[in-house]
Amino acid sequence: MANDVSAGSATTTIAGRLALFVTLLAFGLGNTRVVHSVTAADAVTVAHYIGGAALFLIGLLAFHDRDTASGTAFTAFGALWFTWALSVGGPSSANAGGLFLVLFAAVVLTLTLAAGDQLTQAGYGLFLVSLVLLAIADFAGNDGLGKVGGWFSVAAGAVVWYAATAALAHWPTAFSRRAARRGVTATG
Repeated sequence: MANDVSAGSATTTIAGRLALFVTLLAFGLGNTRVVHSVTAADAVTVAHYIGGAALFLIGLLAFHDRDTASGTAFTAFGALWFTWALSVGGPSSANAGGLFLVLFAAVVLTLTLAAGDQLTQAGYGLFLVSLVLLAIADFAGNDGLGKVGGWFSVAAGAVVWYAATAALAHWPTAFSRRAARRGVTATG
């Protein structure tokens, strides 16, 4: 294992990851409905201000620091969370909500494929699965599938939280690929 902090400004990357964590956790728990009387619509304020405005601003700061990967990810997430927060509870149909989630998933797919480190790729990948499941749930009217999608958002939030905390605490953030080769044991 190696201690690895992503390129660019570590401060903006960590702040962006923490903002994304809070948003994913609120959004995910709302979709799981594991907390009595809390739904995804209750995450609107968090998504609007932390996931939307704060992430967008953090993305602009990352661009200022010449960190194009974090800048792109955080401004895209900011714009998408802000838009989601404005649309929840509006007059749109479930199919329109599903379509928005599919479009959001397409952006997250790009960010996942372009991620520079394993933790970021894992967090974005889990969020991608969440968005796809939630979109299918919207199209099919399947609340059970929506709850599963919510749990994937919670898991994505946990990975993103670990990535931010690991960068601050100097914990391992990358796993050795050596163990994946044939004939390599746990002791090396």
